[in-house]
Parts: sequence; C-alpha cells; structure tokens
Amino acid sequence: MKNISLVLDLHSLAVQVGRVLKQARLTLVTAESCTGGVVAAAITDIAGSSAWFERGFVTYSNASKTELLGIPAEIIEQYGAVSRPVARAMAEGALRNSHARVALSITGVAGPGGGTARAPVGAVCFAWSSRWRTSDEMQRFSGNRCQVRNQAAEYALNGLLKVVAASV
Repeated sequence: MKNISLVLDLHSLAVQVGRVLKQARLTLVTAESCTGGVVAAAITDIAGSSAWFERGFVTYSNASKTELLGIPAEIIEQYGAVSRPVARAMAEGALRNSHARVALSITGVAGPGGGTARAPVGAVCFAWSSRWRTSDEMQRFSGNRCQVRNQAAEYALNGLLKVVAASV
C-alpha cells in the first residue's frame, strides 16, 4: 500500500509541475538514469502534458550518456556515473539536445546491489538546468529499489518547482 501512495504523490506533484511550467511558458526535458523514465512516465500520464513536456532521455548506460547527451567519457571516468558533475552534464546535455527551456536529470544507485564506497545504494545525484543556470546536489534515500526510484523522482520534481519559481 505504501508504493501506491508514493505513486499518487508523484502524480499530484507532476500535475503541479505541469501547471507551473505551462504558466511560465516553459517546456521540460528529462534525462534519467536510475529512475529509468519514472519522471517522464509520471508526466506523460497527464493528458495535455505535451504542452509543457518536450522529451525524455533514459540514459541508463554510460555509453548512452555519451552518445545521447554528449557527456565526455572522461567526465564519467573521472567522477563516476553517480556524481554531481555527471548529473550536471546530463541536464545540460539534455537541454542542448532538445528544444526545451528547462531540464532535470537523475543518476544514482537504486539497489539492492551496485553500490560502491563513492556511490552507495540509495545515493542519487540531481541537476536542474535552464538556459540561464544549472544547479546540482546529491541525496541519500533508503528503502527498496522501487522506493528509492520514487523518492528520487519526487525529489527531482520538487527541485524543478524551486528552479522554475526562482526563474520567473
């Protein structure tokens, strides 16, 4: 039952993001890794979201981050795929490779395995980018894989609300 409430919260949050973006006359692009398109799915569940959602990239592998978003392989090698510099490069690359005016990116370790000392399970990096500014941060979430992915998606959308509010 807990996962259902997370999805409902994510849906409500996506509706709110849509209203804010539409009011600000902004379009969004997403670049998702560990969430595998959870944000894009929540957004496209909303009828009429094409008015404010331009496209989404699911760049799960390092090669796709390089090929689709133009992230230099050296950045991934130097900092690791789960890092603030890579999240930042993902958001900026999504903007460059779209017609959107704002972007969000998510890269992390949802678990249950795959964690490292530098990027333990539950570590998720985010970035939000617009034509005028990029910000990034790292958070640590707990729970199972589904819970980490949903928490990350909610956090990313909440961060986007703050970015849009600061820009209008």
